[in-house]
Amino acid sequence: MIVIKRDVLTAEEFIDLWESVWDGAPACDQTKLALEHSAVTLTAFDGDVPVGMARAIGDMGLCYYIKDVVVIPSYQGMGIGRMMIDELLAFIKENGVRGTDIAVELCAMPDKIPFYEKFGFAANEAQRLRRYLEV
Repeated sequence: MIVIKRDVLTAEEFIDLWESVWDGAPACDQTKLALEHSAVTLTAFDGDVPVGMARAIGDMGLCYYIKDVVVIPSYQGMGIGRMMIDELLAFIKENGVRGTDIAVELCAMPDKIPFYEKFGFAANEAQRLRRYLEV
C-alpha cells in the first residue's frame, strides 16, 4: 500500500528519485537547502521504500509553484502522482486565507500536460524564462 508523508523527504532520497527519471541531479547541499525552504515536501512510500516525491514552494499567501513531481518508472500509472497532487492542493487549501484565490503554477513537459489538466491546470499566454546563475 502506498502512503504519502509530508516533510520527511531527505536530500539523498530526493537525489535518488530525481535520478530515476532525469539526468543531472543537484548537489546534496543544494538539495538540503531547497528542501528546508520548501513550503511542503511529499514522499510516496511503498513500505519503507520511497517511490515518489513532489514539493511546493511559495509565499503561503498569493502563490505556490509545484516542483519536482517524480514517480519512479516501475510505479508510474498506479495513481501515485494523482495522490501527491491532491495532497499538495489540500496543503495549499489548509494554509491559505479563506475566501481568497491563490495562484498555483507548474511547468510540465508536453507529454505530461494532460495529467495536470485533470486537476484544472491550463496553459496561459505566459512563457517560462530560465537562467542558471553560477554561485
